[in-house]
Amino acid sequence: MNIHQDTIVALATAPGIGAIGIIRISGTAAFPIVNTLFPSKDLNIQKTHTIHYGHLLKKNQILDEVVVSLFKGPQSYTKEDVIEISCHGSPYLLQKVIEALIDGGARLAKPGEFTQRAFLNGRFDLAQAEAVADLIASENETAHQAAINQMRGGFSDEIKKLREELIHFASMIELELDFGEEDVEFVNREELKSLVEKIQGAIQGLIESFSLGNVIKKGIPTVIAGKPNSGKSTLLNALLNEEKAIVSDIPGTTRDFIEDEIILAGIAFRFVDTAGIRPTLDQVEAMGVARTHTKMREASILLYMVDLQNDSLSAYQEQLSSLEQQEVPFIIVGNKLDQADPNLKMHVQAHDRAVLISAASKTNLEGLKNKLIDVLDLSQFKNSNTIVTNVRHYEGLMQTKIALQKVLQGIADGITHDFLVADIRQSLHALGEITGEITTDDLLDNIFSKFCIGK
Repeated sequence: MNIHQDTIVALATAPGIGAIGIIRISGTAAFPIVNTLFPSKDLNIQKTHTIHYGHLLKKNQILDEVVVSLFKGPQSYTKEDVIEISCHGSPYLLQKVIEALIDGGARLAKPGEFTQRAFLNGRFDLAQAEAVADLIASENETAHQAAINQMRGGFSDEIKKLREELIHFASMIELELDFGEEDVEFVNREELKSLVEKIQGAIQGLIESFSLGNVIKKGIPTVIAGKPNSGKSTLLNALLNEEKAIVSDIPGTTRDFIEDEIILAGIAFRFVDTAGIRPTLDQVEAMGVARTHTKMREASILLYMVDLQNDSLSAYQEQLSSLEQQEVPFIIVGNKLDQADPNLKMHVQAHDRAVLISAASKTNLEGLKNKLIDVLDLSQFKNSNTIVTNVRHYEGLMQTKIALQKVLQGIADGITHDFLVADIRQSLHALGEITGEITTDDLLDNIFSKFCIGK
């Protein structure tokens, strides 16, 4: 049911010059407002989900030649009456059309207000609404798939099932309160304990998926490290196919990290070129080296460059020993293959995590990309059905986990029914906030203010 009395309008396509621009208007007065500007047909009597060609006029002056798409509520995105006007893509023209619609009685929509109305009108739950923003922002295959799965309700369904089971037990325990003096027990405490432990396991799995979801949204941090002049910046430029980093024979040229992103096998890799690792008295370079070590610890995977021309075998073996003591997965990248020392090349090549390349001539870059995909086992990114990608959802799951732990502790301590119900209710509240069954105006304003205007 439509709960809004006003009618909103906004540009639904990206601002700037384009072939077309689409203006979206939603609300009780959408059809009457557009009808006053569109004399070609009476839109009020046209069927929903139809498209109509004609002219937009204001005070008998033609604004544009347009196509008007009609969506009558509740069969629309917002479940209200919605009209989308496809105009020519002049920013001036689009602004004039929006002004004409505002003069007719509409108001300019706030960021995310169309999707907020869709949520408030029951089109989908809050987690699904947030997935709309993730879908718009997705820049690779896995981010797109994760957003689609969430928008279709996969994550929401899991949360709702867990919540329904808890609601059943909470209601039974609350019933016990009505029979407190008779010492009646409607809920077997061992069954409740088993249920809570099962739900906790499911919650923990979702919590653990957040690290994977974060990588999907932000890209896999892939740090390129090594000694000065080992070819780190040259490799970054070769991977990006542009001169992103300064390349010089002078050691210590890169003093801070430089990063950019490429897509491999449908997943974003965020490559970070770092300062060369070496002892230095230069204060600025030393700060860069310190940042390199920090970035190495934060990486999901490390590409460690070995100079096949100039490094010694003992230096390589020392580097390898250090790498194997770290927890970060690594690939040894033997660079300058075309000028390699045969003995060093043989030892580097023998390692199962090694790839030999020439960054300068872009030799075997495909081999390096394939090794990255193999080492990371990208199947985990594509085969996971439910992945938590939203920090708000993660925090809600953590609050649920804490509340459920209190329930288990309460069962173990034999606490009274009312305290047990209070802890269960707290977990229900945290789960309800994720899907929007429990909301506040501040929460909704915070979520939808991050959307683009027109969505």
